[in-house]
Amino acid sequence: FSRKIFFLKHLLYLLVIWPFLTASAQQHLPDSADFPTDYFQSPLDIPWRLSGTFAELRTDHFHAGVDIKTQQREGLAIYAVAGGYISRIKVGLFGYGKALYITHPNGYTSVYAHLQKFNAPIERYLKKRQYRKKSYEIQLFPHKDSLLVEKNDLVALSGSTGGFVAPHLHFEIRDTESEQPINPFLFGMEVADHKKPRIQALVGYPLGKDAHIKRSEIPVQLSFIKQENGDLLARKISAYGPIGFGINAYDQQDGSYNKNGLYQLEMYVNGKMAHAFNARSFSFSKSKYLNLLIDYERYVTLKQRIQKCFTEPANKLDMYSADGSNGYINIEDGKRYDILIIARDFKGNEQQIRIPIVGSKEAAVNKLVEKTTPYKIAHTAFHKFTKRGVSVAFPKNTFYQDLYLDFKVSDSLVQVHTPTRPLHKKYTLTFDVSTLNETEKAQTYIASVDRQGKTGYQKTVKKDSTFYTSTGKLGNFKLARDTEKPLISWHNFRDGQWLTHFEKLEIKIKDEGSGVHSYQGTIDGQWILMEYNLKKNVLTYDLRDISFTKAAHQLDVTVTDNVGNSVTKSATFYRKK
Repeated sequence: FSRKIFFLKHLLYLLVIWPFLTASAQQHLPDSADFPTDYFQSPLDIPWRLSGTFAELRTDHFHAGVDIKTQQREGLAIYAVAGGYISRIKVGLFGYGKALYITHPNGYTSVYAHLQKFNAPIERYLKKRQYRKKSYEIQLFPHKDSLLVEKNDLVALSGSTGGFVAPHLHFEIRDTESEQPINPFLFGMEVADHKKPRIQALVGYPLGKDAHIKRSEIPVQLSFIKQENGDLLARKISAYGPIGFGINAYDQQDGSYNKNGLYQLEMYVNGKMAHAFNARSFSFSKSKYLNLLIDYERYVTLKQRIQKCFTEPANKLDMYSADGSNGYINIEDGKRYDILIIARDFKGNEQQIRIPIVGSKEAAVNKLVEKTTPYKIAHTAFHKFTKRGVSVAFPKNTFYQDLYLDFKVSDSLVQVHTPTRPLHKKYTLTFDVSTLNETEKAQTYIASVDRQGKTGYQKTVKKDSTFYTSTGKLGNFKLARDTEKPLISWHNFRDGQWLTHFEKLEIKIKDEGSGVHSYQGTIDGQWILMEYNLKKNVLTYDLRDISFTKAAHQLDVTVTDNVGNSVTKSATFYRKK
């Protein structure tokens, strides 16, 4: 009799999970069926080693391409992945740094970012317009007949421009018409990958009134054990009401230790798909909803990204496919549930975690208590609050949910909630500065203050009696004062030196207060193009940009900070004609 019971239990288990097994197998059908897989070549002539994957979770956005390692060095040849024309050139201090966009006749555009420099024709085209505009930062949209390229043409050299980034190539493929980025793997781009994704943490979320997990109404981290085949099994939990789950996971490719993002995340309830996320493509306009995809509060407090296996009502991402339940699991008293979550990479390597649940209507012990304040925000309405000469104004839908705002003003610090709530829009923070004299006003700016007390400049708009900033940050702020001028020093030369055999000038600049706002250099009164390396605080000028008609020359460099403090430093150098 006991053997019959054992057999029936296992038969029932197989019947329950069979739909999952067939559904899981269907997910391995080629995702690249709708894309040309032999049209594009690799932009590099070295094997791909990735430090970032497509749609990886970043701060406030998804990663729009793949980051290809360049062997910890700059200057590797970058090739056009197919024929077409240069449709956009963008040079900036932050973001993509020096970036190139090539539009191809098959309806796609390839993007190459963080470049060191472009090929000779592109450099000539670019510099002519930089000198005309007298600006290093520039964005250009060449005519389609101006800069044509063939497949495998050398178009640039790899670099690390765009802020505080290590040497690598950021590479994208976008739909030309919609400008939506698409996973380059779908176009046949190859990277060796025999490693399974790894699930590191599992969190359960009560999602409704009276819902609880392990008698807790607040999110709870759940324990699990590793099985012989490498998959994971969570310890049986009791729960009740609508609940959801989330995991922290990463993926690695062969030859790389970087913890990269997943391609797919799926969840099944009793063998039926209840939630699925995939990294095929996304819309830039909806990228900020990533903050609802993750447990934002946990990310801010613990620096751990938990990717939710359920879709909140305000989340408008187009990266889901499911049976309509949006990953919400309604646990009924006395019933048993088998939850299966699968983390998968593009090659089909996967790790699973199974979560057995028994429904129990026991009263929760760890209760969720909502903190109330005098500043209640209905997220679909405009709100403005003022306290002790400081006001905050929130447009409609700044937040994704209603909340009580924690708004405090002391003599030295303003607290606008805690930074554990994601914002969809910027809000305005205004200070009354009517008690400051004109000198103090000129030197004062609005600063954010982090947990360590370090200040950061917030773009400050100054009126007669008020200063305001539009910010996407919550947390602490204050009025700060900067009375010091920036610093300038000659880096690779000295005043009065012969520089006949020099290819470049390097000037070090720094500002300890509000930060560098602008810089400008001239030689003999003529504007020169200087590139600012933010990592090294160094300005670089290519001495080959102009022809010298005399031996003696005067260099003048002016640096201005964000409150207008300015300094000019001059040097004489000599160079043969």
